Amino acid sequence: MDGDYVIGGVFAIHHYKHTPVHNYTVIPEPLKCTGSIDSRELRFSRAMVFAIEEINNSTELLPGIKLGYQIHDSCTTVPVAMHVTFQLSNGLDPVFNTGDNCSQAGMVMAIVGESESTLSISMSRVIGPFNIPQVSYFATCACLSDKQQYPSFFRTIPSDQFQTEALAKLIKHFGWTWIGAVRSDSDYGNNGMASFLDAARKEGICVEYSESLHRTHPRSRIQRVADVIRRSTAVVIVAFTASAELTLLLGELSLKPSPPRQWIGSESWVTNRDMLKFNFCAGAIGFGIQKSVIPGLREYLLDLSPTKVAASPVLTEFWEDAFNCRLGKNVAKDETVCDGTEDMQTLQSPYTDTSQLRATNMVYKAVYAIAHAIHNGVCEDTNSTAHCDKFTRMESKQVLTQLKKVNFSKNGYDMSFDVNGDPVAIYELVNWQQREHGSIEMVTVGLYDASLPEGQEFRISRNLTWMDGGTHVPVSVCSESCPPGTRKVLQKGKPICCYDCIPCPEGEISNSTDSPDCFPCPKKFWPNTERDTCFPKPVEFLSFDEVLGIILAAFSVAGACLAISTAAIFFCHRTSPIVRANNSELSFLLLFSLTLCFLCSLTFIGAPSDWSCKLRHTAFGITFVLCISCVLGKTIVVLMAFKATLPGSNVMKWFGPLQQRMTVVSFTFIQVLICTIWLCLSPPFRLENLTIYKERIILECALGSAIGFWAVLGYIGLLALFCLVLAVLARKLPDNFNEAKLITFSMLIFCAVWITFIPAYVSSPGKFTVAVEIFAILASSFGLILCIFAPKCYIILFKPEKNTKKHLMNKN
Repeated sequence: MDGDYVIGGVFAIHHYKHTPVHNYTVIPEPLKCTGSIDSRELRFSRAMVFAIEEINNSTELLPGIKLGYQIHDSCTTVPVAMHVTFQLSNGLDPVFNTGDNCSQAGMVMAIVGESESTLSISMSRVIGPFNIPQVSYFATCACLSDKQQYPSFFRTIPSDQFQTEALAKLIKHFGWTWIGAVRSDSDYGNNGMASFLDAARKEGICVEYSESLHRTHPRSRIQRVADVIRRSTAVVIVAFTASAELTLLLGELSLKPSPPRQWIGSESWVTNRDMLKFNFCAGAIGFGIQKSVIPGLREYLLDLSPTKVAASPVLTEFWEDAFNCRLGKNVAKDETVCDGTEDMQTLQSPYTDTSQLRATNMVYKAVYAIAHAIHNGVCEDTNSTAHCDKFTRMESKQVLTQLKKVNFSKNGYDMSFDVNGDPVAIYELVNWQQREHGSIEMVTVGLYDASLPEGQEFRISRNLTWMDGGTHVPVSVCSESCPPGTRKVLQKGKPICCYDCIPCPEGEISNSTDSPDCFPCPKKFWPNTERDTCFPKPVEFLSFDEVLGIILAAFSVAGACLAISTAAIFFCHRTSPIVRANNSELSFLLLFSLTLCFLCSLTFIGAPSDWSCKLRHTAFGITFVLCISCVLGKTIVVLMAFKATLPGSNVMKWFGPLQQRMTVVSFTFIQVLICTIWLCLSPPFRLENLTIYKERIILECALGSAIGFWAVLGYIGLLALFCLVLAVLARKLPDNFNEAKLITFSMLIFCAVWITFIPAYVSSPGKFTVAVEIFAILASSFGLILCIFAPKCYIILFKPEKNTKKHLMNKN
């Protein structure tokens, strides 16, 4: 149609072209389109005509200006698309103008098209240098956003860059990390898949396979891709293909179905109603262009009659294919003649399907964008009224400049271009849901708006159905998620999504799913059995609440009671010969020190503190030296007593009661001095021992100075050894009750206990170190009290007849 300004249109109305044989001896035949007509693309071209007629009838947009159009068929091939692009651009050549006042018929100001990225790239490279704007309604390749290569390219559909990012986020949202990928072997598929794979890697998604196919490939190639899908372990397949390629692949898969697969689709096929015939793809999800409503379009599409159709070869072909009849006079005998009763209202075809106007609206908006650009160049808006000068000569370069600035709303949808010629990316999330009667319906279940902040782009408003009509999200992973308490170890030679789950080593945890590493617990914490949480380590010490502590405390108290009872017996019989026989004062002092020895073991039980650590070792050292000093004094008394019986001996006057007391005090004072130096220089202190056991804390008393501790023990051992030697010397002295024999036996027990104590103390772990020390204290204390005092108490209580001076002196 002629007009003041002509808009070109290129649509893939036919799928294939006739390829002539070139013998290079004659002029090649003109390119011819053959094959079936694409009713959907025909609807797009008719929508362009509808929009132009609507604008021509508008009093607000380009009033008084008539838009014309030239619409060509690209036949979905590059050569034809290039041919028609040259035809459209040649209209600007002044050679074809025949006069100064010629009309602008044939002068194309802009071109709407094409639907495929590859064809759009070819067209843009031709018209770009001439500054002829091209507005595509369905070419989504992100490469077309490069203004260095495609300076005059615009589109009303969002770039694949946004779609691929949305697909990667969608897959991540549902927890799929192991997917297959299929793409068209074209600019659309190759560039889109490359962009998607890059976005998927950033989201931690792994691809098991990535296959390509094209409608011109042999069937063997399609079969090979189908076999890859059948053998794969990935449940989710991302198909970044055109409808034509996917139709071939799904047709091949339908011959020998693969295991159930969850299909994720790009906008080129997931909203194509012709694809719904593949029932095994039920549950497919993908992003589509927003649905829209174009008032009056359906009525315009259906307003076809045989008379109108006959004027257009394309419409004639469509009419004859749709109603299976022939228009015109030259009709074969076996063909039906169209008689005029054909009713477009009853026709079920993609041409008449206006229930989900998606790409159609992109064509509609493309025409309006060009019209607004022309309007802004030739019209002036004053007082809400537009005045246009139809004689103003506007060049395509000016239209290109104005297109960059357009910003309008039509039917509730905003339209503008960014610096790359792309619109704002808003997608609907579409789900193929199977109905009870078996048919599949496209249902909008959510929205994706790339202009919203990170993390808020998705909005899912309805429940989705999945493959096989399931309601649970399918699982597609190479390896199951590693639970907390384990870490991921990559499998050799496989993608990062394929891994083994290894339990965390001792002392380390992981508290998140799919943790790449385990980390150690803090110093005073230890993992639980599952190794997913750190708990405070239990603090261990010898307490009064446990069985061992209770037993040792009972023996300690029993020992103290035994010493007190013995002292009471001795006090009651203090005038008897057996009590008076060997310095009763030393005996009472010895019993007192033994009581302290028994009781000092109680300081070793319970939670250590700094003061209890200082007390336990010093009290133990001093009381035991006091005890050994008393025993040593008694031993010396025995020796001196028998020496005094020899003629001319005056020994006892040099070792009387005063000297005995001084001996005990002197020996004890030395130990007090050692302990004082120890406490002043490096005293014992409370220590949380984290080295003996990894899983618990041993609360113990550190020695502070090991020299001080072993000096205390060494001094006790030295006195005990000295006492043992003297007792051994006095053991055979004539007496019916020679106390030296009892002291010898008690010292043997004492030395044996403390000699075995040393290796046991060094090798015992944790609280058992304290238990060994308490046991040594109690054993040596019981050894002393039983060996020295038990025989005397036996005589006092049960053999009073032997408690006489004559008997003791063996004079009966």
